[in-house]
Amino acid sequence: MSTIAVIGAGVMGADVTLNLAAFGHSVILKDIDKGVLQAFKDSIPRQLRGYRMLGWIPEHGSAAEVGAHIHLTDGYDGIADADWVVENVTEDWDTKKSVYQDLGRICKPEVYFAVNTSCIPITKIAALMPCPDHVVGAHFMNPVPLMKIVEVVRGYHTSDETLDQMKRLLSSIGKTGIVVKDSAGFVSNRLSHLFMNEAAFLVQDGIAKPVEIDAIFKQGYGHKMGPLETADLIGLDTVVKSLDVLYQYYQDTKFRCCPLLRQMVDAGDIGKKSGRGFYEYRA
Repeated sequence: MSTIAVIGAGVMGADVTLNLAAFGHSVILKDIDKGVLQAFKDSIPRQLRGYRMLGWIPEHGSAAEVGAHIHLTDGYDGIADADWVVENVTEDWDTKKSVYQDLGRICKPEVYFAVNTSCIPITKIAALMPCPDHVVGAHFMNPVPLMKIVEVVRGYHTSDETLDQMKRLLSSIGKTGIVVKDSAGFVSNRLSHLFMNEAAFLVQDGIAKPVEIDAIFKQGYGHKMGPLETADLIGLDTVVKSLDVLYQYYQDTKFRCCPLLRQMVDAGDIGKKSGRGFYEYRA
């Protein structure tokens, strides 16, 4: 089993940590917010129960076993010895750049970096690092424990060895990597963000209600979740940032962010993590 540093304890980082620890990996979870780290620690029993009810079967089932594999830090304690770094910080280039510059100074030369970004190209991030061939995209799907595939993104410098190591790591936690070439948004988010954005325009224009739009996707197309349910789960703030990245890179009006999404983010209604988005989540 590897020692893996997970950077960022938001929705994705928390789920990635849970998934890795539940299959025996030693995980160092770093976040600058101690409150977020404590909230994650407190949520482990509830999260495990919920995912088990949905059919997830981890190798280490109890909260005590999983928790024993996780070390929480708001600094860089222990990260110098990590075999892998999985980065999940906010979809903002300046923030990511600062994080990778710190990691480049701290981590050992042989470490591998798995970039769990929504839209920022892997090649751009790898250019910041001492060994760009050790950087690979690992776009986990949400919710992480339940999704069997990971979009693995090969950057300009990513080596065959790094791809092989990424596939081995994913296999150790019950997942399969599908390798794609580097491009802003890759495959999954160039598609999914168009769905989410257009669904928001349909709500804004009064064409249909969120529940009706999502029902058409689920019952008509066979999707497990509708685009607006997915946006709420990801976080509307993350969706807006990702759309802005896509628009910046492609300069294509199809990625122009729906004004309703920006308004909801400004109002603090960013989805499940705030208690309200297109749906209500407060008890």
